[in-house]
Amino acid sequence: MSDYPEALLSHKKALEIKQQSLPPNHPSLAHSYNNIGEVHRSMGDYPKALSSHEKALEIKQQSLPPNHPDLAMSYYNIGLVYKNLGNYPRAYTFYEHAIQIGEQSLSSNHPHLEIYRKSLERMKNK
Repeated sequence: MSDYPEALLSHKKALEIKQQSLPPNHPSLAHSYNNIGEVHRSMGDYPKALSSHEKALEIKQQSLPPNHPDLAMSYYNIGLVYKNLGNYPRAYTFYEHAIQIGEQSLSSNHPHLEIYRKSLERMKNK
């Protein structure tokens, strides 16, 4: 519905509730930070989006195996923010990480892996 301020409030409230009952490195907290980051990115607030996605990645790195597909998604999301900021070399690096993990954890024709690869190809042309 594109009501980003309302979505942001809801995701922040969900995060607060989770923080009261879950340990600080629980993957569900990372999921909330990811959602908050996506809303900030949709609103064009890339510094806040980057901060939220980095927090999500940090939690996932502490709580998930190193080849977990959720890590690939976090690297991809950070790459998207860098792309939006015009920092194509950083975006490229994060897309590469997403692909490396995706190749270990997803089927070769998984839609996410295909998205990561197409995004990397676009960065090669920048």
